[in-house]
Order: sequence, then C-alpha cells, then structure tokens
Amino acid sequence: MALIRKRRLTEQQQRRIQKQQQTRQEEIDTSNDLEGLVVQHYGRQLEVQALSVPDMHPEKPHVQDGEPEPFWKPIELGSIWRCHTRTNLELLVTGDRVKWQADPNTGLGIITAIHPRRSLLTRPDRYHKVKPVAANISLIVIVFSPLPEPAPTLIDRYLVACADADIPALLVLNKIDLLKENDPILDMLKEYQDLGYEVLQCQSTGDLSALAQRLEGETVAFVGQSGVGKSSLINTMVPNAAQKTNIISENSALGQHTTTSTRLIPFGQGASLIDSPGIREFGLWHLTTEKVQQGFPEIQNQLGYCQFRNCTHKHEKQCALRLAASNGEILPRRLDSFLRLMDEIAEAQQKN
Repeated sequence: MALIRKRRLTEQQQRRIQKQQQTRQEEIDTSNDLEGLVVQHYGRQLEVQALSVPDMHPEKPHVQDGEPEPFWKPIELGSIWRCHTRTNLELLVTGDRVKWQADPNTGLGIITAIHPRRSLLTRPDRYHKVKPVAANISLIVIVFSPLPEPAPTLIDRYLVACADADIPALLVLNKIDLLKENDPILDMLKEYQDLGYEVLQCQSTGDLSALAQRLEGETVAFVGQSGVGKSSLINTMVPNAAQKTNIISENSALGQHTTTSTRLIPFGQGASLIDSPGIREFGLWHLTTEKVQQGFPEIQNQLGYCQFRNCTHKHEKQCALRLAASNGEILPRRLDSFLRLMDEIAEAQQKN
C-alpha cells in the first residue's frame, strides 16, 4: 500500500481555511434555534439538555421495504445532545443557558449563541490563566469533614471566591459520624456561624432532608477538598446521579480525585446540583486586594484605622487589625489567612 503523506499547509492557507470555516458557521440560519442547558463539558464538545422543541419537528426519513433503518434521534424535551460550538463563541461551561440546533440524522448539535450569565465561578488554572468553572450558580456549598482533616485556609479561599462571584455560600460539615468528643472542627464551624455564614451538619449515609430542603429551587455548586464526600452527598440525594466515589488515601490521609469533569444533575423541583473536580489548592492571585477584603468582612470593617497608612499588619504596634485580633474581635487564624492571600497577590503583581 502506498504511503500517503499529509500535505503541509502554509500559514496563509491555514488562515484561509479557518476564515472559511468561520464564515460557514456565521451563515448558519438561527431561525431554528432551540433553548438548551449545558450539563457537562468534554473538551471541545459539550452535552446540552433540550429545554424546548421545534414548532415543526423534522420528519424521519421514509424507508423502503428491505432497506436498512437509518439513524434517527427525535428532539424531545430533556433529551441530551453532544454539541459543538460556533467558533466565535466564548468558552462555555456547565450551567450555561444556550441557543442550539439539533441534527436528528446524526444525533449531534451545534451551539449558536449563549444567554447572559447571572453568575460565573472562576479559578486560576496551572498555567496562571483564569478558568471558568460553572455558570448561573445561585448557591455554593462548601463541604468539609473530619477526614480528610479540614483546611480552614482553603475554606477561607472558597469564601473569597464566593464574595468575588457574588454567590451566597453554605458551609456543610459532612461525615459527622466521624466526630470525636469535643472535636475542634465543631468550634471552627461555630466560628464561621458567628461570622454570619450559613452552616449545616450531615452525613451522606444519614438523613439529608434538611440539606435537600435548603437546596430546593437552587442551582448549586459543590466544592471542597477531595474526599470530603461531595459525590456521596449527591448520590444519596439523587440516587440515579451515579457519581464516582473513592476512599481516603491511607498514606497521605488526603482525598483521591474522582470527579473529572463538572457535571450538572437535575434535582427535585427546579433545582440542579453541580459537582466540580476536587480542589486542594484554590489560587486567588488574579483578584485585586479589594476583592480579597470583601471575602473577609470582619477584617474589612477594621481597615483604615491603623496608625500608618502603609501598615503591613504584621509587626506595627498601632495596627488596628492586630489589636482587634488580640481583643478577640478578629480570629487570629482568619487574619493569618487574609495576610497570606494579600502576600500572594502582591507577589503575583510583582511578577506581572
């Protein structure tokens, strides 16, 4: 068999082809657009749930006797379709409301437009670029547990991210069956409650009616360390969700990542649950100092009262923040989290 070499295109030819592809997509007739919801992301393809159907359904091809039955996927409410996107659209994420078109002959679709987002949860990726995680979220559930050992600094980072996205937060202590007598984690939970954050205790193998009731009518993103039981909570409340779970690593006492892509799961009446990949570190270097301050409201209220305008809040005797911490008005660990984040932002700004 002769070896066929792939022709190497010049940059000009590549640009011409890309322009032709974009022109073809821009010429798509949008009169047949349907309403849809992005429920999962697979690289260049997405899964879209049909939220509307055509006024006139395409007719299934007529088959003569003896001919093979052709592939045909009817357009039905709630059906899931693999879709590509037009090249001129911004990066889509789970939770986006979109306009799209279906091809029953192939079972595939194309997303033609995106509706304005009510909210967007983002985080920096490993390449120091801001990556969108999920859209149109109305509540973020921050899950932690006695095992793996909770990281208050990580919880504080999530709360800053919630404040930045202007999305309410619910702190959920899971696996309460693992609690020990006078467990310090209960003191930490009380501290967050005293700061005005909504808290709840539960275990995935127990009664989750209180949690389920709180989530009614919400589009919820579950975040937290790997292994805290996010997927187990979802599986208990939505048995057909079939989210993968894993055990805690005996060597590191850390959770093992089981969720590999952000997925939206219908729940109850008008609610949706989003399980995002486990995150052990949640970088916020892309935020401004003002954004970080909003995530620490009790500290923000003390800013501006230091003796020196350029106070570092680390060693100055007349520092309002240090004085408030010594008087019990600010939690010392929260002040440490705040200063650590401020240092990260200052370091990132110097590098840029």
